[in-house]
Amino acid sequence: MISEILVIGDEIRSGVMVDSNAAYITRKLKEIDVEVTRHSAIGNDPTDIINILKEISQRSNIAVVIDGQSLIGENLKAAAAAKVKDVSMSVDTQALVSMENHFKAHSRPLTHFNKKKAMLLPSGTRCLRNLVGESSDFHFKIEQCDFFFLPGVPSEMRQMLQEQVIPWIRKIQKTTTDVRLIKTFSTFGLTESAMVDHVDDFNQLFPQIELSFRTNFPGIQVNLYTRGTDEGDVRVQMEAANQWVYRKLGNKIISDIGESIEKVVGDLLGRKQAHLAVAESCTGGLIADLLTNVPGSSDYFVFSAVTYSNQLKMKILGVTAQTLDRYGAVSEQTAKEMAHGVQQISDTTYGLSVSGIAGPGGATIGKPVGTVCIGLASSDFVRGHRFCYKFNDRWMNKYIFATTALDLLRQELLGIPHG
Repeated sequence: MISEILVIGDEIRSGVMVDSNAAYITRKLKEIDVEVTRHSAIGNDPTDIINILKEISQRSNIAVVIDGQSLIGENLKAAAAAKVKDVSMSVDTQALVSMENHFKAHSRPLTHFNKKKAMLLPSGTRCLRNLVGESSDFHFKIEQCDFFFLPGVPSEMRQMLQEQVIPWIRKIQKTTTDVRLIKTFSTFGLTESAMVDHVDDFNQLFPQIELSFRTNFPGIQVNLYTRGTDEGDVRVQMEAANQWVYRKLGNKIISDIGESIEKVVGDLLGRKQAHLAVAESCTGGLIADLLTNVPGSSDYFVFSAVTYSNQLKMKILGVTAQTLDRYGAVSEQTAKEMAHGVQQISDTTYGLSVSGIAGPGGATIGKPVGTVCIGLASSDFVRGHRFCYKFNDRWMNKYIFATTALDLLRQELLGIPHG
């Protein structure tokens, strides 16, 4: 099944704006065995849009077309699609009702500009409902190609792609008899070069299965993909490959269904009916942010304190002046007292703490930029850990500090011995 992505807009073609949608669409289509063979970007010239839609309709089975809204409210992609198929533009009642409901829900008046965007679509199209935004988009078959016209706003595009376009494509795929299996592992703690070394002989052992991986900082996502006509044989091959990956990567695997570390940690806490409190310094609340981005986190996440200053480390968490004077704020001893303090004042199962040097300044002798100390405490133990990363980027250091802390907690919850 041949597919391609077309992005319309002078701002994308000229490089003024970066297209973040194409990579996401490509990844999602790959997950359902649809290969993107071409990705094009053109400006807002109507003739150019018409010509490229004609070309796509002759060479592809599926096309996702993004954006194409002019400043005066004309839906460029809709007008071009109508020209290509030689049909008129007509009022789409479903699109108008959807737009009216959206504006009513947000207590805003529906303007002529928005009506113009919503109402006029090519005759014979099927409206795709936009539940989070204002644009009206649609499916339209031209020649051999199923076109899906979507908005350029990432949040709107992703919702429509996932909930409407992907299911539609799956229906189209039912005409084939191939069995397709995809496995996604989330990992943490390996560099790209180390990952290559770990899986180097995979292709020789499993020639029928495609292995790929991509960096999803600070982790790496490993993907397995295979297809075939014999379902039993395909599943046996995939299971053997899964077991091989587990043996090779071991505890570096966070999830075998592609979940984030914060989701995995949250599920583990929930299953154990455990509760967590966090004390952060250099990460500035990032751990708490990651955890609370997971729906249902209030079941296990209780308290967070960002104690950036030494005074508040002492006042709120009970870190002693002697510890700070002797070892410094970035030390295993301070991290242990922070974790113990936050666990005690919140009366939780676990207390987790982070104190480090995110950079670019702050380094001292023996404590370079990238140094982080992490504390983990319960009613039975208090442990401190020290790591040193080599990034010179403040954001990257903060993110890997937070992820390292969550991974230490994950290992504790799973009963994995700490090195």
